[in-house]
Amino acid sequence: MTLLGGLLPAEVDELTSRMDLPRYRADQLLQAVHRECVEDVANIRQWPAQAREQLQSEGWETGLLPVIRTVVSDDGETTKSLLRLGDGTLVEAVLMQYPEEGKHPRSTVCVSTQAGCAMGCVFCATGQMGFERNLTAGEVVAQVLHFARFLRERGEHVTNVVFMGMGEPLANYAETIRAIRILTDPRAFGLGQRHITVSTVGVVRSIDRLASEGLQVGLAISLHAPNEELRQELVPTAGPTSVRDLLDAASRYFDATGRRVTFEYALIDGVNDSPELASELATLLRGRRTHVNLIPVNPTAGGYGRPARKRVLEFERILRDAGINCTVRVEKGTEIAAACGQLRTDDANQRQVNVTLVE
Repeated sequence: MTLLGGLLPAEVDELTSRMDLPRYRADQLLQAVHRECVEDVANIRQWPAQAREQLQSEGWETGLLPVIRTVVSDDGETTKSLLRLGDGTLVEAVLMQYPEEGKHPRSTVCVSTQAGCAMGCVFCATGQMGFERNLTAGEVVAQVLHFARFLRERGEHVTNVVFMGMGEPLANYAETIRAIRILTDPRAFGLGQRHITVSTVGVVRSIDRLASEGLQVGLAISLHAPNEELRQELVPTAGPTSVRDLLDAASRYFDATGRRVTFEYALIDGVNDSPELASELATLLRGRRTHVNLIPVNPTAGGYGRPARKRVLEFERILRDAGINCTVRVEKGTEIAAACGQLRTDDANQRQVNVTLVE
């Protein structure tokens, strides 16, 4: 199976040229895949039947994936889908909606870039799975198209994409960048670059590569600790100077792009949530153009607990009093295991059931 959604517009031009079709057929194909989110090549009605048949005979698919299971949060604002890739691999993607009075809700799609993850963060459900394989750009884009079609049926649209699902995006660098370029190309999905955020646990060399791409995407770095010893405990793949290395990489990213970097800090009860560590983090970040996103850890198989609300607010207060820009993340989808750190394809050994789009 080859996904049309994984082609850059220039490659669609080449495809239609090879098929001896006029150039406007390329734009029709891109429109059908990225804007109309058609389910099947046979449904690309703008194209002649013979051309559609040729696409099918060559093994092309539009880019939508079979849905194994879809669950919706109690408030209806978070939707998690388990999707099956062409080789049977399962990945999870999440839609998070934030109502805005008088307008369509902000609709953020959280995509996976790998099946499983090799980074091994001790409090992350995906990290506990181990690594299976990298996803292709087409498989990443397909997750966005899945929810774009879901929203299109409700008269809404995708407003943001965050690379914060299963896997480490910068460990699958080439396909992550390719997916970003497809999603932001005006002839393809057409999302603004500033509406995309890439999250990394800290692949420093790839952060520098990303800074040189000429993109305006946001960068979020999962820090989780203000010192090297504690960070290595929480992120086993971290190097001996990872905290300092990441601070320096964040500064270089800001200098190259003008985009302020967000440091994500998962607060774990009794592990990294003390007032002393908050003060240490404040000292570390003072004077830097950064933002801290505090994330009370979500329940996973790792057995780590969430701090009491009072403790979370105290950690935030210490940072704010020190002049550090910070927020406590608005939680979405915790009860359906769709929140940060919870994505894990536990359904892999269960009966597979195709589910239609949730109304």
